[in-house]
Amino acid sequence: MNQINVVPYIDVMLVLLVIFMVTAPLINPGLIELPQVGKTSSPPVAPLEVSIHTDKTLWLRDRSKGAAEIKVTRDELIHAIRQKQAQNPEQAVVIAADKDVRYEAVLDVMDMLQQNQVKKVGLLAKPRS
Repeated sequence: MNQINVVPYIDVMLVLLVIFMVTAPLINPGLIELPQVGKTSSPPVAPLEVSIHTDKTLWLRDRSKGAAEIKVTRDELIHAIRQKQAQNPEQAVVIAADKDVRYEAVLDVMDMLQQNQVKKVGLLAKPRS
């Protein structure tokens, strides 16, 4: 006999399908109890912005004070960031580099900041419109 009678299998599958269709609406998905947090006592501090221009000059702006950019050397940059981090260790530093600046210059600044124990370092980018 080289033929298989599939009618009993189809009957079993239809019975299972009906069972699943009847029981599926009866199952309630589990509700997740999310933890609650209190409000923070102080808002997050705006980051320090280090700008790298095409001529590889470094500029520093404190966004929390809305100050203008100040041209700094590498030593002055580290000194200023250390002072700000001493006042508020959670203040982040973002690097805004011109798109024509070599990638190596950005990595040098990031490396310099990490060697001086700056914990929060990020890159600033303009969103596409």
